Amino acid sequence: MTHTYENYDVVVIGAGHAGCEAALAAARLGKKTLMFTVSVDSIAMMPCNPNVGGTSKGHLVREIDALGGEMGKNIDRTFIQSKMLNSSKGPAVHSLRAQADKQAYSKSMRQVLENTEGLTIKQGEVAEILTENGAVTGVRTYSDAIYPCRAAIIATGTYLKARCITGDCITETGPNGLMAATHLSESLEKIGIKIRRFKTGTPARVDKRTVDFSKMTPQYGDDKLVPFSFTNKVSDIEREQVPCYLTYTNETTHEIIRENIDRSPLYSGEIKGVGPRYCPSIEDKVMRFKDHNRHQVFIEPEGNYTNEVYVDGMSSSMPEDVQIAMYRSVPGLEHCQIVRNAYAIEYDCIDATQLKPSLEFKIISGLFAAGQFNGSSGYEEAAAQGLIAGINAAMKLSDREPLILKRSDAYIGVLIDDLVTKESHEPYRMMTSRAEYRLLLRQDNADLRLTGFGHEIGLISDERYKALCDKITAIDNEVERLKDTMISGNKEVQTFLSENGSSPLNTAVSLAELIRRPELDYEKIAPLDKERKELSDEIAEQVNINIKYEGYIAREKRQVEQFKKMENRLIPDGIDYENIDNIRKEARQKLADIRPESIGQASRISGVSPSDISVLLIYIEQWNRSHSSDKKG
Repeated sequence: MTHTYENYDVVVIGAGHAGCEAALAAARLGKKTLMFTVSVDSIAMMPCNPNVGGTSKGHLVREIDALGGEMGKNIDRTFIQSKMLNSSKGPAVHSLRAQADKQAYSKSMRQVLENTEGLTIKQGEVAEILTENGAVTGVRTYSDAIYPCRAAIIATGTYLKARCITGDCITETGPNGLMAATHLSESLEKIGIKIRRFKTGTPARVDKRTVDFSKMTPQYGDDKLVPFSFTNKVSDIEREQVPCYLTYTNETTHEIIRENIDRSPLYSGEIKGVGPRYCPSIEDKVMRFKDHNRHQVFIEPEGNYTNEVYVDGMSSSMPEDVQIAMYRSVPGLEHCQIVRNAYAIEYDCIDATQLKPSLEFKIISGLFAAGQFNGSSGYEEAAAQGLIAGINAAMKLSDREPLILKRSDAYIGVLIDDLVTKESHEPYRMMTSRAEYRLLLRQDNADLRLTGFGHEIGLISDERYKALCDKITAIDNEVERLKDTMISGNKEVQTFLSENGSSPLNTAVSLAELIRRPELDYEKIAPLDKERKELSDEIAEQVNINIKYEGYIAREKRQVEQFKKMENRLIPDGIDYENIDNIRKEARQKLADIRPESIGQASRISGVSPSDISVLLIYIEQWNRSHSSDKKG
């Protein structure tokens, strides 16, 4: 018998990294929110790698924090090792990465959720999205309970019709043996949502007592820590860190894989879903990169209170006996005992071109989607989408404009624009190369770029916003002081320059000009800067980057202005692309399916050429004129 229960503003389906951020954002914005999960014990679970951040992903986490999300704060509370990647390269590609204590991460996030006003957690499986006249009216659970709501967010991760595969052993479960969600897909198809099948995988976990770490190279965290959250100081996160270890596969490993490749579900055809190109299984790497005689393998602790370690780099769906043989061929793992076998997982998801840039479905008002359900991969990508979906569900219910970040605003903007505009035929992974304006979208300035948005939305407090404004003022004042402070080539200066491998001065220059020299920076010239006041490391970093890369930053800003002109040329809602004769048939179909909101977005659709855009611009001008005259008439 069906029963109708309490009304909610927002229902979030799923409690992974997308679901957590979505539920927190909606509740913090004053919406009565209900979050469903197949298991309360799986909230914010890390079913794959035990880390947060990494190349480009670290940018996403800092942007989530700058907007008022929780992931950065949570990893700061629970990391066991922290490292800034690419620190020898330019600041555009610096990316923070932290190893997490998986259990602590999950428990800490759960504690935040359970103590957030207006947020209720419910264990249960949502089986149906209820709609009326093309709008969400509620959800129905598998136990036949109805929860009316005005907006719903699907954040089901890899649980929809999930099946885990190890060799010829197939189990109809979600990750880590948790119950799969087997009923919602059918409901979504009935309301017109197109479903597809993707695949991902995870390596084995082994008992660290059976690992010979002496045959591996230790990988330590940084001595000088950088918090993920802009609300934390270094002193807030200082703790003893644990090492990870590096080893490699070898020809013996590869031969074991080649001899058993016919037993791999990937190659036998048992796995139908499309897997991530940028995170392939070890059997895929061996077969695709035949000229590589070894591949990196990182041994990463899963936490402080477990002996399980994660064998990063050896994801697999091979049978158990093959897994044991190939893992034990790796130096240091000769006697390893596998605690959890590696497995592949197939699941239902969508092509995200069915979504608006707000992450709302085009055909169902009030229905939003986030995370791996949208065809992306990774905790960070999921959390970023969850935050935006939660914000925009709340904005919609408050009759406010959605938050849509441009590609020039944030990596989050790049991520969502790629998902909703470009057809992705594999799980989407964020990379720095996807962002056109990398020097502007650095991880170090995420707060300067985005905290204003967070404050306007209502997720950033007045106190935090004032601190940001004070920081901006301090940076600007210090940059101007350095440009105005001149220094002559006296004996002290010439000696300093010589000792630092820098050419002598022939005329007086500003301190800013010295900073621009490749061999010098803001910190190094401190002995010559007699008027310098003590500034925080964060402000000093911004001052150095703003001066050192001033010309490059100015050039990118000019490029952004050109980009915004295209983004601001909006396409009228009522355009019928079938009426535009001079656009190629493929382009008409793509434009009609995706229905871009601007000329900029239209130009990024695969299959739409520059000549198609030119024709579209002319048609829009004619369309606007005709509709303008209609209104006057």
